[in-house]
Amino acid sequence: MIQVYRLLINFVLIFSPIIIVVRLIKKKEHLTRFVEKFTFFSKKRKLGNLIWFHGASVGELMSVLPLIEKLEKDKNIKQILVTTSTLSSAKIFTKLKFVKTIHQFFPIDNNYLGKKFLNYWKPNLAIFIDSEIWPNILTNLKKKSINHILLNARITKRSFKRWKSLGAFSKNLFTGFTYTYPQNDETEKYLKYFQVKKIKKIGNLKFSEGIYDSNKQINPNLKSFLHDKIYWCASSTHEGEELITAKAYLILKKKIKNLALIVIPRNIQRVSEIMTMFSDLGLKTHLHSLNKKIPKDTNIYIVDTYGETKAFFKVCKVVFLGKSLTLNGGQNPLEPARYNCTIIHGPNVSNFHEIYTQLGRNKIAFKVNNQNQLVKKVNELLKKNIRTKNIGNKINKIGEEILNKTLTEVKKFI
Repeated sequence: MIQVYRLLINFVLIFSPIIIVVRLIKKKEHLTRFVEKFTFFSKKRKLGNLIWFHGASVGELMSVLPLIEKLEKDKNIKQILVTTSTLSSAKIFTKLKFVKTIHQFFPIDNNYLGKKFLNYWKPNLAIFIDSEIWPNILTNLKKKSINHILLNARITKRSFKRWKSLGAFSKNLFTGFTYTYPQNDETEKYLKYFQVKKIKKIGNLKFSEGIYDSNKQINPNLKSFLHDKIYWCASSTHEGEELITAKAYLILKKKIKNLALIVIPRNIQRVSEIMTMFSDLGLKTHLHSLNKKIPKDTNIYIVDTYGETKAFFKVCKVVFLGKSLTLNGGQNPLEPARYNCTIIHGPNVSNFHEIYTQLGRNKIAFKVNNQNQLVKKVNELLKKNIRTKNIGNKINKIGEEILNKTLTEVKKFI
């Protein structure tokens, strides 16, 4: 099977110049650093112990930043290499202030390029994050007897079916890791199916992510508008969920005086469609991008810009998180939880099931199955009129415990 995989990767490599050019035109590749994917490195390897982290993109990178910060203080580590595959993650890395840590793009998983990568960087420990499984690089790490661990490992029901269909090939890849650290019970179960013996469940590292860009504030116009309002937020909404939240708002409006709703759609390209929908329901809306005085009779404030969600989490005590009522998967609830928000979500949260379960146990997150239950829960939480200040502290406490345990495990291999 590895030979078939190598043939496929070689085929991709042949056409990679065309793929790169297309991605450059679409501004999905770095104008000069894309050559790192072909092992033309832009940084140098220092003498001494080097720890290598690899994650696909932004989410994986953010989950290990607190761990990297702690490892930077270890005198036995001279350099930390972080590789990712996306331009967005590289841009985030440039904003971070590290002393020992550098970033490179992950090479195409061709056998020759993988060997060249390992011969140049000579990692003392390789750490793969989440679900990053690359057969050629993993095979070569094993041949070179380099310790490599799967950290915060995640295998979903869907990905398990794919790996299962590959039989012994999958088993050899997963059992080849020096150690595996699943982030949830589901992943632990699937790893055991592949006869992985070296397993230790610590918890999800996403709990240890810090609050970034916490200086963001809502604009003065919105602050003035919300001054005498009771309000809640529907964030990362997907098609169908705006209609549910708007109808819920209409029912709640009859029960709660001066009620306002803030809607943050996942895809702002749908804003025109959403505004028409709200207008058909007799609701008055205002767009965030207008940045001007908001009429007092506005019902729904629509956030039609990217990158400002955290500012709204700072002021909203009740947040409905989308992709959970009409679509399967859900959104990561930890960010609003860190800002002391109480979270409401639908039943379809398979991508973050264990996190939601843990938040539910701590009465930080509440599941609703339909519009009527949404109305009931929002009404209940708003009437309490309390912003639970210790929610963020609970999350940080869980995160710190997971982080310290992870650090202890990683240091065993240094």
